[in-house]
Amino acid sequence: MAGALPVSSDAMLAALTGAGGSMEADIVRTLRLPRAVAAFACGGLLALAGALMQVLLRNPLADPYVLGISGGAAVGALGAILAGLGGGWIDASAAIGALGATLLVFGLAHGDGSWTQTRLLLTGVIVAAGCGAAVALMLSLAPEGRVKGMLFWLMGDASSATRPWPALVLLVLGLVAVLPFARELNLLTRGEVTARALGVRVGRLRGLVYGLGSLLTAVAVTTIGSVGFVGLIVPHLVRLAIGNDQRLLLPAATLAGGVLLTVADTAARTVVAPIQLPVGVLTALIGVPVFLFLLARHPR
Repeated sequence: MAGALPVSSDAMLAALTGAGGSMEADIVRTLRLPRAVAAFACGGLLALAGALMQVLLRNPLADPYVLGISGGAAVGALGAILAGLGGGWIDASAAIGALGATLLVFGLAHGDGSWTQTRLLLTGVIVAAGCGAAVALMLSLAPEGRVKGMLFWLMGDASSATRPWPALVLLVLGLVAVLPFARELNLLTRGEVTARALGVRVGRLRGLVYGLGSLLTAVAVTTIGSVGFVGLIVPHLVRLAIGNDQRLLLPAATLAGGVLLTVADTAARTVVAPIQLPVGVLTALIGVPVFLFLLARHPR
């Protein structure tokens, strides 16, 4: 119902049930409904990926944006756009970029086998900076007519999300796939040695989390662009509210992430309407202070 053109509740319900044929119904069905679904699905994807990364690393500062996974997905997607590809090629390129960034971060951080959480986070920051440089290079090489759209996409833009349903389906499938491992994730929070002693196959679980986190991030990036800090702040705040039981934390963080990004996107298109702000700007304004607060609480 919210936007530059107000829509009444009756018109909204008529549009959702397919009974309305007015301009308001067209706006709801073709613009606002896909955008709202995309914002909710991508917020849930990023929050779920962030929660998994934080459990695996046992560090509340871990998330796909900080670890460079979002940057890798952005490099892959923008590279496909620069090459003139479209559709599924952009999605595939983003997934390859996210997975490549994940392998690079954890490979470099592992080094001689004695990697630490701090080393991993610093490596992620460096890889993210490298991805940012690659994005800047591609923007400088892009045709002038594409630069503005690419910049807006990099800041997060749900207005161009015309195919939100794959992201929503993946969100449901990803949550269903990871919930059976919630008990093992709970044991992993006590430490890798303890988890191994209690029968957890840590290597398999780590591979599952790495791969799933990369896929979730890649789909979110290709759907609405690069949106940061959702995977950082949402799992941490949910953890403070309900505890660290992954059987509750994972679905609650997914729901909270979807709600947060939907609210942020609604604000982005209504605060200075008819001008629409990139939703990534609003999440960054929230996420940066929270990140600094978490960093101050966990200096090591």
